[in-house]
Amino acid sequence: MEQDIIFYRLCFDDLSGHRLTVSLSIPQPDPSGQRVFLPAWIPGSYLIRDFSRQIESIQAFAQEKPIRIQKMNNHEWLCEPCAGELRIEYTVYAWDLSVRSAHVDDSHAFFNGTSVFLGVSGQEHKRCQVDVVAPKGKNWQVYTSMPEAATHPNAAPRHGFGVYEAPDYDAFIDHPFEIGTPQYVRFYAHGALHEMVFTGVVPELDLTRIAADVQKICEAQIELFEPESRDIPFLDSSDRYVFMTMVTADGYGGLEHRSSTALMTSRSDLPTVHCDPNKKSQGYQDFLGLVSHEYFHTWNVKRIKPKAFAPYDLLRENHTQLLWVFEGFTSYYDELMLWRSGVIDHATFLARQARTITQVMRQSGRKKQSVSESSFDTWTRFYKQDENSPNALVSYYSKGALVALALDLYIQHHSQNAKSLDDVMRLLWQRYGKHFYRGQALGIEENAMPALIQEATGVDVSALIQRYAEGREDPPLIELFALHGITLKAKAPAQPSLDVRLKEQPQGLQILTVYENGAAHRAGLSAGDWVVAIDGLRVQTQQQWDQRLQRYGLGASLDIHVFRRDELRCYTVTLSESIAKEYEFIHDTNTN
Repeated sequence: MEQDIIFYRLCFDDLSGHRLTVSLSIPQPDPSGQRVFLPAWIPGSYLIRDFSRQIESIQAFAQEKPIRIQKMNNHEWLCEPCAGELRIEYTVYAWDLSVRSAHVDDSHAFFNGTSVFLGVSGQEHKRCQVDVVAPKGKNWQVYTSMPEAATHPNAAPRHGFGVYEAPDYDAFIDHPFEIGTPQYVRFYAHGALHEMVFTGVVPELDLTRIAADVQKICEAQIELFEPESRDIPFLDSSDRYVFMTMVTADGYGGLEHRSSTALMTSRSDLPTVHCDPNKKSQGYQDFLGLVSHEYFHTWNVKRIKPKAFAPYDLLRENHTQLLWVFEGFTSYYDELMLWRSGVIDHATFLARQARTITQVMRQSGRKKQSVSESSFDTWTRFYKQDENSPNALVSYYSKGALVALALDLYIQHHSQNAKSLDDVMRLLWQRYGKHFYRGQALGIEENAMPALIQEATGVDVSALIQRYAEGREDPPLIELFALHGITLKAKAPAQPSLDVRLKEQPQGLQILTVYENGAAHRAGLSAGDWVVAIDGLRVQTQQQWDQRLQRYGLGASLDIHVFRRDELRCYTVTLSESIAKEYEFIHDTNTN
């Protein structure tokens, strides 16, 4: 084995038990004792997840003899000093059906390196190779953006088992794998290969339509950042980009990587070959928005990064106040790219913007926490939400998108439409992102955005950032849209509301959130209550709830019976106008 290569061997010895077996070979271990670690979190999902808890067994060997390996803390182990090559063998339990970790059964295997591959302390800079061994009796294929180890005698063929490699550990854990028999389609965007795989049962999936729509989105984003050269960002780490989608009954989410993304979506959101090709359901629009969001991260967060992420510290929280830029701007552009690419029309784009505005204004937490504070607190609050979170927190995704929208409208107006937020993204790309993995790993300072935006556009937005990102004010979107000839209107909902969020469960209808200062809050109802009846009539579904409430007008009083724990309680509610407004665009005279 070459002395500068950290070598892994990954086997699927127990698919039914959802286990991966890994062998790690370290040619030159630290003579004072080699430390190894498993990341505590995965970049893009800002929560300490303690992946090491899924390592069921671990052993170390030197010269084929067992040596002592001791766990030092939650994420690190120390091997006793040894001569020659050190080999560590361990088993990982992989049964987390999410985009963040690993999931293995007899139908497929998906895993992120952060939850499977131990890092070698002090040798993270060395080249990493992994021999992915085919499971017995399975005619599976391998999908990943990790390059094949071309010079290795057992180099993997395209989509095959064998050896893959990455230049260092940071790159090594940034290429997830999907292995099995998924549905597959590929396309080229400005000459670059893009692959899409869909795992799960999806009869009659219209792969051709999906590929055509996603191709437009990818090309529009490439053109945004490189309007002249059309340079492809991920060619610094792979010759292809891979979309890996797990299809479930009701899943939704994504996680970005430098040359790929892991997605989860609902089966009903995907088009079939029998769908009307001229119509896009809201679910399919949402899926395309998810694809657009994660692909935009190829530039914004995987290469354009806050200084706190350059480099990542994988064993502890990496705090930054700038996630409203990296996730909020991305959430704004994921929708904008749907429209610019022609996947949706302008009216649909505005309708989706109105939906986001309504969702943000629904939550009173925006008055208590800024998106800058939300960014910093993501490790302890945003990823640990409970029934009261809408009343206590603000999303740096959704409100961050509204801040980006406000900045874009403001910049366009004050530059007489000569500049836009596009110019900001291109400046960030050229200065921070384009060469990040090519020897210039620079990150954006915490307080740098006002000056960078002014440099890119000539427009001073420091007051806007202070008020709407660092402060807790709502962006004045009605006024900003009016400057562009677009009328945005807030109106009260047509029906009285209790201002609660409900969910139909097999055992009935449960209150998930009671919005602060709404009718339910004032009456004493609480999250977790199970609805039994309204004015003596049984209610078990959302439809029954809505039908009952339609019989009453503003100011009416009604008795709502609920179970709280195992206690039957009754609360008298006085119906009032909802505390939340609904936003809509009345007309549009701007088609740019």
